[in-house]
Amino acid sequence: MTVVNGYEQSDAEKKLDILNLPSLEGESKKIIPTGGFGYIVGGSEDEWTLAENTKAFNHAQIVPKALSNIDSPDLSTNFLGIDLKTPVMMAQTAAQGLAHSQGEKDTARGLAAVGGLMAQSTYSSTSIADTAAAGNGAPQLFQLYMSKDWDFNKSLLDEAKKAGVKGIILTVDATVDGYREEDIINNFQFPIPMPNLEKYSEGDGKGKGIGEIYASAAQKINEDDVRRIAEYTDLPVIVKGIQSPEDALRAIGAGAAAIYVSNHGGRQLNGGPASFDVLPAIAKAVNKQVPIIFDSGIRRGSHVFKALASGADLVAFGRPVIYGLALGGAQGVQSVFEQIDHELEIIMQLAGTKTIEDVKHAPVSYTHLTLPTN
Repeated sequence: MTVVNGYEQSDAEKKLDILNLPSLEGESKKIIPTGGFGYIVGGSEDEWTLAENTKAFNHAQIVPKALSNIDSPDLSTNFLGIDLKTPVMMAQTAAQGLAHSQGEKDTARGLAAVGGLMAQSTYSSTSIADTAAAGNGAPQLFQLYMSKDWDFNKSLLDEAKKAGVKGIILTVDATVDGYREEDIINNFQFPIPMPNLEKYSEGDGKGKGIGEIYASAAQKINEDDVRRIAEYTDLPVIVKGIQSPEDALRAIGAGAAAIYVSNHGGRQLNGGPASFDVLPAIAKAVNKQVPIIFDSGIRRGSHVFKALASGADLVAFGRPVIYGLALGGAQGVQSVFEQIDHELEIIMQLAGTKTIEDVKHAPVSYTHLTLPTN
């Protein structure tokens, strides 16, 4: 165990014996301090949207396929020219030092071991360079929370490009922080520094609440910002926080190289739709102009399958990986991805789908969803 400013961080480094990913939440609660755990697990207000995110996968049914003459499904895929061994990626999750002393560095090591894609957060516990180095050449993206200070944005983008990231995720659904009651109850303030915030005149983020940190974020974000970042970095820009066909098309019109369908894991607008419920309509509108990443609520291999079959090209999750990080470090992260990949392989076999491209064309029967007819 490592103690930083009175906060106890796990040092565990071990493979995990996982029955299912939902079981990890309770196990990790035993070792992550209350304030840190509340920040990780919590959603906004009464957490209705957070709960609906996972329930919504019950609105789609996978059609079994027999006599398919396949075996050994292949999970490999390609995203924006990046070859990956799994269609499941690590979502940009802030302050992973709340779960483990190695933070994002161990997450990067775990992702490298499974051949997956990792997204770094602006609010990481480790620097962009250190996280990239821990990945030892494995592909990573950098997620930008835009600051009101463009010079600060440029400094982060410069560091990300120097570290060799493959693209920039621009988060557009967090211009203010959601009303997160867990953090209020726990009077939560970040106990550990965030190196990327050291460029702020206010300091490194240690001892601040999430509301104070978001106060430095840009509230006015529009299509010009997408163009500006793309032109400045000469990297693909992925617009994250899309929940409607209209916003998806606006982002594409601004030059987005990919769309990221997400409601921030139920942490922002409570009362909005489950992310999965809006995915089919967005995918129909996008019509394969650009690839789509999807997140919010993923806990099972069947969830991954349904998201891919409903229009996603890549599927991301965060909380279960953080629980694995707390319980087992890099090997715990690896175990989480191996578990969800194993579940996905089973589903693919039973659905008669040999490849991820086959999954994307697999029939899915929807209930409770109204799909566009045009």
